Amino acid sequence: MSVLFVFVDGVGAGRPDPETNPLARGEFLLSRFEDGSGAPLPGGGRAVLADACLGVPGRPQSATGQTTILTGENAPAHLGHHLLGFPNARLRELLRARSLFRTLSDAGRRAVFANAYPVAYLRALGLPADGEPEFELGKRRARAAATTVAFAAGGGRFTTWADAAAGRGLTHDIVGRRARAAGLPLPEREPAEAAGLLAGLARGHDLALFEFFETDEAGHARAMDRALETLGRLDVFLRALVAALGPDDALVVASDHGNLEDLSTRNHTRAPVPVLGFGRAAAAVGEVRDLTHLAPLLLRLAGVPALAGPEGAT
Repeated sequence: MSVLFVFVDGVGAGRPDPETNPLARGEFLLSRFEDGSGAPLPGGGRAVLADACLGVPGRPQSATGQTTILTGENAPAHLGHHLLGFPNARLRELLRARSLFRTLSDAGRRAVFANAYPVAYLRALGLPADGEPEFELGKRRARAAATTVAFAAGGGRFTTWADAAAGRGLTHDIVGRRARAAGLPLPEREPAEAAGLLAGLARGHDLALFEFFETDEAGHARAMDRALETLGRLDVFLRALVAALGPDDALVVASDHGNLEDLSTRNHTRAPVPVLGFGRAAAAVGEVRDLTHLAPLLLRLAGVPALAGPEGAT
């Protein structure tokens, strides 16, 4: 029995307008719209829309949105505002204390973060990593994303590029193209093959996380062709994951804020975000009304009691 969580950065439910919304140009799994319509989901899947604003004025941002997803706490209410980019000291403290990975570890459960990281980056953050550094960071400052801080709080082993080369992890773009373009000796894989690797990793763990951020990059670039290519690659990956689910498995797909659904602006949007559930998760995603509900959902699916009383939940 495995739980897979695919976090997709920067995808909201906007207007079904193909002029500005690439999600309206195809029947992607993430093609969900503000009027409640959307593409049919395979395998008995179910989709809901979740509030990403969380009662705080302004546009939702990555640091607070992701911290909320990973802790069940209303991070923008905790700070008093939405915070973009990387978590600050207060959010890192919240992630270390309330990370769902820490809760899993305390309950004796096992988690894997499937994204492969360079050893040099992990060591620059003070995190343990097997093997020799692949390059020198030089003067570049290593900064930890919310997912990195949250996973470290559970004490798990980070996946490295050597793991990705051996089929024990995934590159951030799913297929390995960006790594190879940078001259790194990593294989290029088809999205369906990468999905099979993730499904295999998940079977040895109670929760498996994969993070995909190229959707947010395409939204900021306001590039329709780039957005469509990115969505197409991700969609093949997600459909293969759904097909690989066992009878007791669960797959949750969710985002942190809107962006890609409105290429008329390079800014994040206030749109609700899609939350998709497949397998055992299909019957459970209906309880998700905002981002604070995702961590409790994932923990319950993994057989761990829900987080008690998320502060500031809406």
